[in-house]
Amino acid sequence: MTDDIEIIPIGGRFRGFLPVVVDVETGGFDCRKDALLELAAVVLRIDEKGELSRHRTYNWHIEPFPNANMDPKSLEVNGIKPFSPLRMAVPEERAMEEFFKVIRKEVKVNRCNRAILVGHNAPFDLNFIHAASDRIKTKRNPFHPFSTLDTVTLGAVVYGQTVLARVAQMAGMGWDSDSAHSAVYDAEKTADLFCHFVNTWQTLDAAFKAVEN
Repeated sequence: MTDDIEIIPIGGRFRGFLPVVVDVETGGFDCRKDALLELAAVVLRIDEKGELSRHRTYNWHIEPFPNANMDPKSLEVNGIKPFSPLRMAVPEERAMEEFFKVIRKEVKVNRCNRAILVGHNAPFDLNFIHAASDRIKTKRNPFHPFSTLDTVTLGAVVYGQTVLARVAQMAGMGWDSDSAHSAVYDAEKTADLFCHFVNTWQTLDAAFKAVEN
């Protein structure tokens, strides 16, 4: 594992933003009323060639906040049993504080100004992050309040697909349907796709410049 002191900072690659890949599993679609049940975050590293790769994945199983709504249809899709002791869930405040602490550290070591959320349908994840941040009254939310980097858009442009599984398959990454709708699995697949798009573009851009010269 690369020591943080030795890393090549990402700060100059995305205009001072640190891309952090996030996926949430929830009790519905309303970020204010529905429970945030699972959160995964993938932090990235950049090498001397400017290529991105997955570095580390963090994951929290989260207890529903008081009076949170949980739509049975959503729970059927993600397979989460909110009150099962086997989940080893932690209170939302603890999960979010630990999550933000990780992101703030990554922002600092990568010499960035703030984090920008990378996701598949990224505004959905960002809205749940901001809603949870508001509930716990955090003073320093490290994420940009509205900007995101969305692999839905990239998948549509490059492959003509918007569904995560189909984009991953088109990119030659395969897809395990039994693991899907787990925050960790979806976040890591999204991270692999984001790195694939960035690294492929960098290779093509370098080739174009070489031809021009």
